[in-house]
Amino acid sequence: MNRHEIRTAIAIAVLFLVRMLGLFMILPVLPLLADEMGTPLLIGVAIGIYGLSQALLQIPMGLASDRYSRKLVITLGLSVFILGSVVGMFADDMAWIILARFLQGCGAIASTLFALVSDVTRIEHRSKAMAIIGAGIGLSFGVAIVIGPLIASFFGLSGIFAVSAFLGGIGITLLWTIVPTPVSMSTNLDTGVVADKLKNTLLNSSLLPINLGVFFLHYFLTSSFLVFPLMFRALGIDEQSHSMYYLGILICSIFLMVPLVWLADRKGKSRIVMQGMIFTLSLGMFGLAVVEDKVLVVASMVVFFIAFNLLETTLPAHMSRVVPAGTRGTGMGVYSSFQYLGTLFGGIVGGTLLAYGDISTVMYVNVAIGIVWFGLSFSLHSLNDIESRTIPLQSSVGSPDNKVLEGLLSVPGVLDVVILEQERIAYLKIDSTTFKDADVEQFTR
Repeated sequence: MNRHEIRTAIAIAVLFLVRMLGLFMILPVLPLLADEMGTPLLIGVAIGIYGLSQALLQIPMGLASDRYSRKLVITLGLSVFILGSVVGMFADDMAWIILARFLQGCGAIASTLFALVSDVTRIEHRSKAMAIIGAGIGLSFGVAIVIGPLIASFFGLSGIFAVSAFLGGIGITLLWTIVPTPVSMSTNLDTGVVADKLKNTLLNSSLLPINLGVFFLHYFLTSSFLVFPLMFRALGIDEQSHSMYYLGILICSIFLMVPLVWLADRKGKSRIVMQGMIFTLSLGMFGLAVVEDKVLVVASMVVFFIAFNLLETTLPAHMSRVVPAGTRGTGMGVYSSFQYLGTLFGGIVGGTLLAYGDISTVMYVNVAIGIVWFGLSFSLHSLNDIESRTIPLQSSVGSPDNKVLEGLLSVPGVLDVVILEQERIAYLKIDSTTFKDADVEQFTR
């Protein structure tokens, strides 16, 4: 990657970071205000409602960016996000907070940002740019749950919304000052959503267990954060100390997760590791349902986050291997919609359970759902050797595309091929044990 591409990738990663911070900082704070501002159900709705607007608008905004300007769609999304944050700054009851969170979610720009990356980076360096952006997304959650309680302890809930609005303004500034304006918008099937492929992607039996998996995972995250702050309070932990506890828990979970990441990358181990983490996630939630000792509660949270962090990494990687060639962008759009729906249902169902039960009720129900998910995980395919490749095709006049397609399919290790004629790009699904890059050099430019 050249300096221009690195700077662009970092800027887009920061755009993801500032927006996700605004959505996540409230998670460990809002449940503590149930006695002052509303019932547990309303708190749950307020936490999860952004998932509804995200799920509804993520794909349409991505498609709109294909027709209109990427930057205009992103600016519109960030502007609506800022509007929601400003509404939250002046909210004095739960109804206004719910509206604020819904508006924040309407800034559904993730798919457009991914498409923008395709426009401003060269194809051979696109995966590196995505890795930089992935690091920013991963960092956002950890930073958010640590600084959220810290900001709230000094400035209250309105302070979190004010910081969110400020971050949204930084995002727009970065977009128009650092991120280059694409001369032309490319069709990239790795990051873009193709409308006529949505139905087949939704009905794909191989993808369904993965989509349900991310739904359950984010259901657990949202419903669990309805009770984590309450657990700390019940243990006598001062609210100003919550940030340090979350920081310690995240550091421990990431440190202990590293060997499992290495194991998940070994041949034939990914499905086994995912199944183990689903079981571990359920075990952590069971511990949170039954233990009352401070050390054991913190240990159970560490177990929860080890499993959550690893599944958050391995599920999309597994999805990218299962999805047919040329539909990864569409697959990720559907995957993201299931993720946000999980967030929505986690808030609503978790809040309802907390309203009519207690902390243990939420955790016991989550354990039961975890057992169901564990059973469904046996339908996952073990695909460690299946990968995707994107290659630029020769632009000069030569063999017709059907001959190129036949030639690529005849290469050892190539399982599936999709060609974009105008872009002169081929999307391959390959078996890495038999595929060699040298075998397709005759087709590349």
